[in-house]
Amino acid sequence: MIDKENTVSSDLIYTGKTVSLRVDTVEVPNKGYQKREIVEHNGVVAIIAITEDNKIILVRQYRKSIEDVVLEIPAGKLELNENPRECAMREFRQKTGYSAENFKLIHKFYPSVGFSNQMMFIYLASKIQKCEDKSEDQQLAVEELDFDEVYKMVLNNEILDGKTSIGVLLSKDMLN
Repeated sequence: MIDKENTVSSDLIYTGKTVSLRVDTVEVPNKGYQKREIVEHNGVVAIIAITEDNKIILVRQYRKSIEDVVLEIPAGKLELNENPRECAMREFRQKTGYSAENFKLIHKFYPSVGFSNQMMFIYLASKIQKCEDKSEDQQLAVEELDFDEVYKMVLNNEILDGKTSIGVLLSKDMLN
């Protein structure tokens, strides 16, 4: 049987624009007290958007955390208590300049349960059209690539972003 850790105290040590960090003191059965560092995050939405001609809409952007440019599906963070579907619709428009009639939740998951409570929601968007509602302050390039090419890139470890890999792999069967 796996015992639950009881939280004895919780200290919020940092609050930022995107994340907060707290340190919990927990009582672990037969081990005494230990510290747990927890990154708090409101969550993220990500969008698999496939056009009528089987192209996937991706964004290429610089990610400071890995000091590199990454090809990934459009995504964005949830505001506190925001509806994930509504967030996906907004973020898709702002990041890409496209809109979609349909947004279907295909998966939700915790990307890194070892230290964060962040939940990620992946939506499959269909009936896509240009809307020119792209936010001007976005530092990213929008690209349309053949879905099968992107699928192979995931399998060949050419795309290393987790949400993109999961989204592409899950949507492959849905598209056939």
